[in-house]
Amino acid sequence: MDHLRRTGQLRRRMTRAGLPGLLVTHLPDLRYLCGFTGSSAALAVTRRAARLFTDGRYKTQAAEEVETARVQIISGSPQVAAVEWLAAQAGVDSAGFDPNWTTVAELDRWKRALPSRVRRGFFSALAAPLVEALRLVKDEDELALMTDAASVGCRLFEHMLGFIRPGLKETEVAAELEYQARLKGAEGMSFETIVASGVRSALPHGRATQNPLPRRGFLTLDFGVILKGYCSDMTRTVYLGKPGDQERNAYAAVLEAQESAVGAVGSGVSCGDVDEAARRVLRDAGLAEAFSHSTGHGVGLEIHESPRIGAGQTTRLLPGMVVTIEPGVYLAGKFGIRIEDMVAVTRTGGQVLTPAPKALIEL
Repeated sequence: MDHLRRTGQLRRRMTRAGLPGLLVTHLPDLRYLCGFTGSSAALAVTRRAARLFTDGRYKTQAAEEVETARVQIISGSPQVAAVEWLAAQAGVDSAGFDPNWTTVAELDRWKRALPSRVRRGFFSALAAPLVEALRLVKDEDELALMTDAASVGCRLFEHMLGFIRPGLKETEVAAELEYQARLKGAEGMSFETIVASGVRSALPHGRATQNPLPRRGFLTLDFGVILKGYCSDMTRTVYLGKPGDQERNAYAAVLEAQESAVGAVGSGVSCGDVDEAARRVLRDAGLAEAFSHSTGHGVGLEIHESPRIGAGQTTRLLPGMVVTIEPGVYLAGKFGIRIEDMVAVTRTGGQVLTPAPKALIEL
């Protein structure tokens, strides 16, 4: 990973924003900028220097992982130590912070750590995140990792097709999927695996329960793995038994909506237009009311990142962004269907990273 280039990009953004200093506390942002993967740290950045503060648990790990920043091991709060260091740097009379990841209590504690002469006005909340804006567009290394993570997801789905059968508990399905993910090299799951069968498939975020899989009904699997810090995300819905006409027609509509939105992905296209490509199909099928969430979201070091693929979203897609496309319909008391792919934006359109089968599978 080219952490030096990323830090350089951040410093240029700091200069444009008139910020001599920046306090970075969101752990995925730290990992992105300097490679640190521990659970407690703060990064202080000026236009000439960067210092990572963490505690003794991570002394060896930080020495091995951290690039582009000097590591300082402290016994107290890493954030407070970073604040004190920033205030002591020549020419740093103010510093920015990301209010999306800062509580009122934390900000008060940081201010109290400052010398009284600079306490007033030293901190300024960023009008827009600086590091997150860099993370929106993935570089070649990141895209390679995300492609690998997505590939693991596809192989997991293929395995599960041979495992699923009526009578298994939803929790058994989730356990098998997560066990196989570990065997295939996953560090963990991107989020709590969704296994929702029968009438429970109508729950968009139906967590696995002790309920047995029905002899006849939809089964939705929504899952992702973490590979070297990067997340994958995919959803497939299969049918146990023989579906009726209503189920077949609804599935066909969701599949058409999903493929329409995937086809709309491209450089310069607004997120709202991609969402509308899916929504239009379901509207024409009389299922608009059953589509109760946005069409997708960005993914990367975190499972939910910007941009949001939703109605009215004006953000325009750029090459290197990775988004999910996941329309669904949910008919309470009956069934639900969702189909989701990860798509990397390219200069000429979109590349699907999760090419597992999407035609209706009957088990």
